[in-house]
Amino acid sequence: MQRSAPPWILAMHPRILLPIALLSCLLAGCGPSPEPAQDTKADANGNTSASAFTTRLNAAAGAALPTDTADIDDASRGLIEREQNLVIESAITGRRWSAAAFEFLQGEPPASVNPSLWRQARLNGMHGLYKVAEGIYQVRGYDVSNMTWIRGRSGWIVVDPLTSVESAAAATRLARKHLGNDPVVAVIFTHSHVDHFSGVAGVFGGSTPPDLRVIAPARFVEELTSENVLAGIAMGRRASYQFGYPLAPGLRGYVDSGLGRQPLSGQSSFAMPTESIDHTPQPLVVDGVDIVFQYTPESEAPAELSFYLPAWKAWCGAEIVSRTMHNLYTLRGAKVRDALKWSGYIDEAIQRFGDMELVFTSHNWPVFGHDRAIGFLKGQRDTYRYIHDQTLRLANQGATPREIAEQLELPAQLSSQFANRGYYGTLKHNAKAVYQFYFGWYDGNPANLDPLPPVDLGNHYVEAMGGAAAVKQKARDAITGGEYRWAATLLDHLVFADPADSEAKELLAGAYDQLGYQAESGVWRSVYLTGAQELRHGPGGAVLDVRSGAAILERVPLELFFTAMATRLDGPRAAGTTPFSINFVFTDVNETHVLQLENAVLHHQAQAADPAAAATVRLTRPLFLRMITGEAGFKELVFSDDIEVEGSRIALLGLLRLLDPADGNFPIVTP
Repeated sequence: MQRSAPPWILAMHPRILLPIALLSCLLAGCGPSPEPAQDTKADANGNTSASAFTTRLNAAAGAALPTDTADIDDASRGLIEREQNLVIESAITGRRWSAAAFEFLQGEPPASVNPSLWRQARLNGMHGLYKVAEGIYQVRGYDVSNMTWIRGRSGWIVVDPLTSVESAAAATRLARKHLGNDPVVAVIFTHSHVDHFSGVAGVFGGSTPPDLRVIAPARFVEELTSENVLAGIAMGRRASYQFGYPLAPGLRGYVDSGLGRQPLSGQSSFAMPTESIDHTPQPLVVDGVDIVFQYTPESEAPAELSFYLPAWKAWCGAEIVSRTMHNLYTLRGAKVRDALKWSGYIDEAIQRFGDMELVFTSHNWPVFGHDRAIGFLKGQRDTYRYIHDQTLRLANQGATPREIAEQLELPAQLSSQFANRGYYGTLKHNAKAVYQFYFGWYDGNPANLDPLPPVDLGNHYVEAMGGAAAVKQKARDAITGGEYRWAATLLDHLVFADPADSEAKELLAGAYDQLGYQAESGVWRSVYLTGAQELRHGPGGAVLDVRSGAAILERVPLELFFTAMATRLDGPRAAGTTPFSINFVFTDVNETHVLQLENAVLHHQAQAADPAAAATVRLTRPLFLRMITGEAGFKELVFSDDIEVEGSRIALLGLLRLLDPADGNFPIVTP
C-alpha cells in the first residue's frame, strides 16, 4: 500500500523537502519513528528515551497536523544572507550560542520531540537577513526576537534591538554588510520586555548617540523596572525554566521557545526614551517616514505599541500578534494580560489599517498579501477572544480553573491555523490566566482557601498512602500506564516530603522527561526538562547577573530603585528595630532621598534631607548600585573613604544588613 508523507512534512515545502517526503513514503509508517536501538537508554545528561506511550502519542500528533505550505514560503521569502558559521558568545555570562548547535533539527522528528514543535523550531531556525519589502529589512534568528531596519530619508530606524549587546552587535554586523553604513537615527522599543530593548548599544558599537530619537510606549520605564528590578530575581530564576537555559540543545534537550530560538543572555544596555506613545492614532514623522502609532497597553506587555507604515501599507504588530498563540500569563511570572483588550487591539488594527498588504512582527516571520494578512489577524484576534469568552462562560457555570483548562478546546477553524497553536502560550495555561485576571488565585472551594504548604502537604500525602515505598510503586504503575501527570503529582509530594530520596527524584525526572517530549509548547518542554535537570543535577540556571544587568540599573530612576530596595527588606528581622531614617545625597545627579524604617517597612521620599536622620550619606549613584547589588561588600564600602557619612555609620550598615542578598539560584523542584 502506498504511504503518504506525514503532515508535518507537507506543511513545510515540497521543493525543499521532496527527498525527505519520498523517503518517508518507503517507511513502514508515518509520523515520528521510534528512536534507534542504540538510543534507548538514558543519555549522558540522564534524560531517558521516549517511552512507547510517548512515541505513539507523538506519532498521532504528527498525523493530525494541518497541511499548509504557506509558512515555509513566508519564512524563506526575501533571504539576503544566512551566516553558515554563526556563533554569538558573551564574555559577561559565559554563554555561547551557535547555529550549529541546532543542526540536529533535520529530517523527521524523533519520538522525543512533538512533531508540531519540531516544525515550528525549523521555521524559527531560519536565521539571516531578510528583505521584507523595499526599505524594510529584518534580522531573524539571532535571538528570540527580530531586529527590524526601516529606511529613512537620511538613515535607518531600528525596531527592537534584541536581548543582549552581543546578539544585537552580531545582527547589526550582518545588516551593515548589506545595508551600508548610514547612521541609525531613531530606535523604536515596541514594549517593555528585555528582548526588545536591552541590546540597543550593540547597534552602535558602544554607547548610544546623545541625539538619538528613542520612541517607546507610555510607562515604558516603570514597567521594565517592575519586571527587571522589583520582581527581577524571582522572574529571572523562573525564566531559566521557561527558556531552558540549563539545557543543551538536542533531541532530548532544548529545541525552541516556540516564539523564536532563545533569548541570548549577555551584556545589557539601555537608552532612555525621548518620545512617548500614549494614544491612538499618534502620527509621527521619523526621518521622513510617516508612522501612525497604535497604543496597546495591557496586552502582551503592560506598556506596548504597534505602528502602521502607510507608504508600505505595512503594519508592525510588535508582539500582540505572532506565529503562535501567545501567553495571557507567562510561565516566568508577570502581570496577567487582559485578553479582552488584547483581542480588541487586533480588531482595532484591522479596522483602522484595513488596507494593509504586509504584517511584520517582533518574532517569527511576516505575512504577505492583503487577504492573508487580514485572515491571520482575525485568527489571532478570535483566539484570544474565544479563550476569554469561553473561560468566563464556564466559570459562570461554576467550573474551576483546572476544570476549564481540561475541557476547553479551540474550534477547528482556529486550531487548524498554525499561528493559533500553542507553541509558546497554551490553551490550558491561558484559560487559567483569564480566570486569574477576573477571580484571582482562589477558586471558591473552601479546601483551597488555606491549603498546607508543599512540605507539610507532601508529608501527609506520603503517610496517608502508606509510606514512601507505596508512593513509589504507585508512581511506577502510573509511568508504566503512561499516566505521567499523575506520576508527577505523586512523586512531587514525595520529593517535598523527603528531598534526599534520590530514587524518587529520578522517577520524577523520568516523568518530566516524557511530559517534555510530548509538549507542543516550546516553553512547556523547557520547563519539564529543566525540572528534570534540576532533580538530577541540582539548581544551576540563574540568568540574572549583576554585571549583565548593570546598564539597566544605572538608568532606572532612583525612586523606582528604592521601591525595589524595599522589597528586599527582611521584615521579621526588621520588626523589632526602632524607627529611624537615613538621608542619601547623590552628589553626581543632585538628588536627595530620605529612607525611613518604621513598622518593618522601608519608606522613601525624594525630598530635602531629614535633620533628625541617624546618618546622612553622600555618594555617587554608581557606588550606591555597587553597594545594593552586592558587587561590593557592605562593610568595606560603609567604612571606606569612597563615601562620606555624617552621623552613624553603624546605623547605615545595620540598614544594609537587613536586605536579603540578590541570590537568583534558589531551588524550584525541591524545598
